[in-house]
Amino acid sequence: MVEKKKLILLGSILGFIGIILGAFAAHGLENLISEDSIDTFETGVKYQIYHALFLLFLSAQNFTSDKLNKTLFWLVLLGVIFFSGSIYGLATNELTNFDFKMIGWITPIGGTLLILSWALLFINVIKKRNNL
Repeated sequence: MVEKKKLILLGSILGFIGIILGAFAAHGLENLISEDSIDTFETGVKYQIYHALFLLFLSAQNFTSDKLNKTLFWLVLLGVIFFSGSIYGLATNELTNFDFKMIGWITPIGGTLLILSWALLFINVIKKRNNL
């Protein structure tokens, strides 16, 4: 039960922040970065929101264990931070003194973590011997 609460809390936080960042991209960045950079930023927002919904879905079902939910929690948390977080930095790189291109190598690591979370869910369902 504790793990489901953590999934709901993380999903809610990621959704909350994602909506704020999406609005920021649409209204706060429009005159500061290129249209391509805004599109890139919005890609990070989309994936963050997708995974917020994924976590909320996980919290509402009964076919995964607390152990798997804990693993999925960490995969999604780190995946969103690495994937979406690095995309936010790369898209707004020209606005800061820090060169986010130096850490651009973490973007595919984050994407891989997100892919793994979906793959683990898939494998869990395939392994279930009883009906869902």
